[in-house]
Amino acid sequence: MRKLTLLLTGLLLASFQYSNAQGSPDYTGGLKMKFNEDGSKYLRVISWAQVQANYNLDESLDANGNENSQLSFNLRRARVLMFAQINKDFLILTHFGLNSLNSSTLSPTGKGDGSQLFFHDVWAQYNIGKNHTVGGGLHYFNGISRLNNQSTLNMMTLDNNRQSWATIGLSDQFARHIGVFAKGQFEKLQYRVAINDASASSLDSRTAIAGGEAVYNGRATLGSKDAGKTYAGYFDYHFFDQESNFLPYKVGTYLGGKKVFNVGAGFFLHPKGAVIDTGSETAPDLQGEDVSIFAVDAFYDAPLSDNGSAITAYAVFQSNDYGKDYLFSAYGTGSMLYGHVGYVFKGEATKTRYQPYISYGTHSYDAVSDNRNTLGVGVNAFMSGHNSKLTLEYKNQKFGELDSNVISLQAMIYL
Repeated sequence: MRKLTLLLTGLLLASFQYSNAQGSPDYTGGLKMKFNEDGSKYLRVISWAQVQANYNLDESLDANGNENSQLSFNLRRARVLMFAQINKDFLILTHFGLNSLNSSTLSPTGKGDGSQLFFHDVWAQYNIGKNHTVGGGLHYFNGISRLNNQSTLNMMTLDNNRQSWATIGLSDQFARHIGVFAKGQFEKLQYRVAINDASASSLDSRTAIAGGEAVYNGRATLGSKDAGKTYAGYFDYHFFDQESNFLPYKVGTYLGGKKVFNVGAGFFLHPKGAVIDTGSETAPDLQGEDVSIFAVDAFYDAPLSDNGSAITAYAVFQSNDYGKDYLFSAYGTGSMLYGHVGYVFKGEATKTRYQPYISYGTHSYDAVSDNRNTLGVGVNAFMSGHNSKLTLEYKNQKFGELDSNVISLQAMIYL
């Protein structure tokens, strides 16, 4: 009875730990239920929600020829993340939620696909030394770049650069694979590597046609023996303050809470992940093509003075090979250059702080002569660091005949 009373008391009182990544004077780490006096055995629970109002500056028509409303609302993310340790040598993490619930994905009784919660992450990990860990499950220890490992709790821009989640829905489940991973560090060099099963289903459900471009569904078409595995890794060298490597989620901006300068490089390989048809219409001959993605990037985040001003800057170059002339949605064989920079104005941490920012990305494709160019201009209002913030952003995207202009206002609360 005494143990039950202590557990309930811990749940109600919510013991906290400080988390520098969130830059909030009112936050000390979320709900943490201690199972012993020194807190080394615990369960920690984190919850967050991002709600958007989006105004499309361009008029459009629906499938029935009716004019669409230019104003729409979106529950961009609703998530719960839990992780626990009863021994410092192992950890279990569970992360579930939903994404982009809007008028198109709502269902009358909440049973439609868009309304459903699903697991984003479920993995177990074991320490094999002071600075090295192995684990397995549905995990987010991705390769390629920092943004392919981006946390959705503390992004500087309204959302992540979509093309940086380079395999989302193609070989994985919402940027997560099932497999095994290893992570750790050698002094200032951090690493994460993984071997995973490729998903048997893909958003790219097209059929390869004779003499045509590649399609990304090699696992489903060629089978798991030939196209069933993916390989990923990311390595970054930390010149100044060392970032946490405890969880895989990379911080978007520290708001001057750390002085960080990292240079990284990463990769993703999926042998025979794509398929082309080298035969004819009457005699198809399906062949696998390797998917290979490589990137180099740099991240800088530092205070500029003692009065609260700070700068955040990031840049990445990414080479994408999804197979011959591949082009599907935002993804295609070619190259990408992306960067963003933001500046936090001076001010007291206990009061609202503002961070204007600008982002720009250009993506070239082998299949077409046009580049996809994306420009974002926005401002964050941090009322309590990342734990309570508003983001206003204008985004323009141009690609071929597409010229999209959207203004978004997002409210986020994170506990």
